[in-house]
Amino acid sequence: MISVTFFTPDASSLLSFPVFLGVALALLLSMEIGYRMGRWHQKIGRGSIKEFVGMIDAPILALLGLLIGFTFFGAAERFDHRRDLIVEETNHIGTAYLRLDLLRPEDRDALRNMFKEYLDSRIHTYAVLPDVKAAMAEYDRSQQLQGTIWEQSVAAAQKTGTAYASIQLIPALNAMIDITTTRVAATQFHPPRIVYVMLGVLSLIAAMLAGYQMSTAARRSWFHVLLFVLTFTLAIYVILDLEYPRLGLIRVDAADALLKDLRASWGP
Repeated sequence: MISVTFFTPDASSLLSFPVFLGVALALLLSMEIGYRMGRWHQKIGRGSIKEFVGMIDAPILALLGLLIGFTFFGAAERFDHRRDLIVEETNHIGTAYLRLDLLRPEDRDALRNMFKEYLDSRIHTYAVLPDVKAAMAEYDRSQQLQGTIWEQSVAAAQKTGTAYASIQLIPALNAMIDITTTRVAATQFHPPRIVYVMLGVLSLIAAMLAGYQMSTAARRSWFHVLLFVLTFTLAIYVILDLEYPRLGLIRVDAADALLKDLRASWGP
């Protein structure tokens, strides 16, 4: 059996309040450092710092904006793909279930009950997240049910005495089984960590430049300081939340309703 996991063990801590409080404080500290550096430069007579504003900070801010746009678009695209996979799995399971009608009644009824148990397991696998240990245990159970369903379906199709049942049922079962691995793999696809490191570093540099520019004013505006910190913190949070839609506020749970509706249509 292939060993898989739904996300790295430290992923659940990425969207915690202490982490983003730390991000906000780091941005605030960077602005304060930039502000004090600007004041110090003016005090020692380095000349007007306005001469340098826009020469360095504009390209850095443009690069930061590009990086935020890139990571946000990629995260949103992967979020949509994960929802599409839920729809795809619902269709595959529903198709395979309908094609059980090609089997003899005694084999069909037994497999239908097994399909109900399998779908319950698939729904529960993602319902227990972010408890990765429980999710992996349920995933292993669904894998075992897949093997049993496959073996009994192949045997039942052969009992029909025609190749038609096998031709129609076996590909549907194969698609139903393959999509489970595809869904787990989709939870592991994220940008390289260096992208997030670069995003964090550029955000701190941008905060420092903003504080440096603010030092030219007679007094600093705390409203704009807090607005800057809040905006960048929320942007980083939303990007990470989209990347891990089973952990934060942005969820794909609504798409799971399709699997639940399919299960309800089969009866108890």
